[in-house]
Amino acid sequence: MDFENIKLAITDQVATITLNKPERLNACSLGMADDIYIALDKLEDARALVITGEGRAFCAGADLQAKNDSALSGGEGSYAALNQHYNPLMLKLAKMNIPTITAVNGPAAGVGCSIALASDFAVAGKSAYFLQAFVNIGLVPDGGASWMLARLVGKARATEMMLLGEKISGEKAADWGMIYKCVEDDALMDETGTLARRLADGPTVALGVMRQNLAAALESDYASALFRESEGQRIAGDSKDAREGAISFLQKRKPEFKGE
Repeated sequence: MDFENIKLAITDQVATITLNKPERLNACSLGMADDIYIALDKLEDARALVITGEGRAFCAGADLQAKNDSALSGGEGSYAALNQHYNPLMLKLAKMNIPTITAVNGPAAGVGCSIALASDFAVAGKSAYFLQAFVNIGLVPDGGASWMLARLVGKARATEMMLLGEKISGEKAADWGMIYKCVEDDALMDETGTLARRLADGPTVALGVMRQNLAAALESDYASALFRESEGQRIAGDSKDAREGAISFLQKRKPEFKGE
């Protein structure tokens, strides 16, 4: 399927969504948000997902000048755009049943920062940076940023990003524990590809349950987390991959997971 604002490729059970408006630094219009949302339902047999940006940026934030995006003007327009386009996308990313990676190649600002940090593994090139610049235009962070940042780096650092609106380099983000790792720019896609291959070759059912349990644990009490783990173990334990894992252990060989 062809998209106007993104590219979707699936190779060896690894899906790659590339934000494809490099002339706009991949600023995310309503159309781009909708394209990503639709693409997430077109991943076929993919067992891992990579999201990256075309050109020299990951995503420069919401595209405030996009054609037909007049809904972004004013408070009511922003409210509608978030609840009808951006928020559904962020929730869909959170509920994916396969592991997700973002390869952050350059700026990740505003909602682009949120998309970058919504993955299970954010890998940044050294030229990348993360930015919540809303304060500079009299707005507030959105796309789930206040929820994610407070949990990823704590209230003090989240406050620094949101209230001061300063760039956080890829290296600093890695030092903070905000992302998985920061690598040389020319190694970004190789590092991402190796990680995606490892995840795609893993026990897909179990990995999907793990990411959902981790997300739920951020909002639940200890007893609820224990219950979700037992429920997840029941689901994963009935998978073909779990059987293969047990047999391979007994046979002292590396398991060959099929994602079933």
